[in-house]
Amino acid sequence: MGREQTILSAATGAFAEKGFHGVSMDELGRRAGLSGPALYRSFSGKDEILATLLNEALDELMTATISIHEDPALDLDRALRHHIHFSATKGHLVGLYQREVRSLSDPWKRPFDRRQRQYIEKWEFLFQRRYPGLGQDRTAQSVQSVLGAIFSMTSWPGRTLRGAAVEDHLFALLQGALASLERPTPSVTTG
Repeated sequence: MGREQTILSAATGAFAEKGFHGVSMDELGRRAGLSGPALYRSFSGKDEILATLLNEALDELMTATISIHEDPALDLDRALRHHIHFSATKGHLVGLYQREVRSLSDPWKRPFDRRQRQYIEKWEFLFQRRYPGLGQDRTAQSVQSVLGAIFSMTSWPGRTLRGAAVEDHLFALLQGALASLERPTPSVTTG
């Protein structure tokens, strides 16, 4: 593992334990087996380390939202499975994102926010291809619901994450929920 990856790995653990603001560069250096000042040879500071971690996670997630199949159902299934696996195996990064994205400062915040919007737009495109009559609002609601369910795995009790079938189980639950999108929306009447 190279120096930068050692630092990023140490930072992931430290930020998960103490939060971004609870960790100093000196502590990150100690955890990485380096002096605090030595970190500055690789990163300009804690903010850049956080930005790098968040961007690396987003890079991986965005690749799964690229359409590669003619069949939109296959693309959506691929994205769902990838995201479920990511959440199950890299929950520390999902948790970091959920807790610390608000700690991101400029010059890293604005580009990350733009990339985050692009990521959501890619998900919405997958949904619109798969469910063309869904409409913009229901598409956005569906995307947020699915991502919320997947990324909530980081807060599940440990016993619920045991076993190889947990990823398949969540996928099946989401597939069942998404099947409802193929049925007409019931009209709501007020009385």
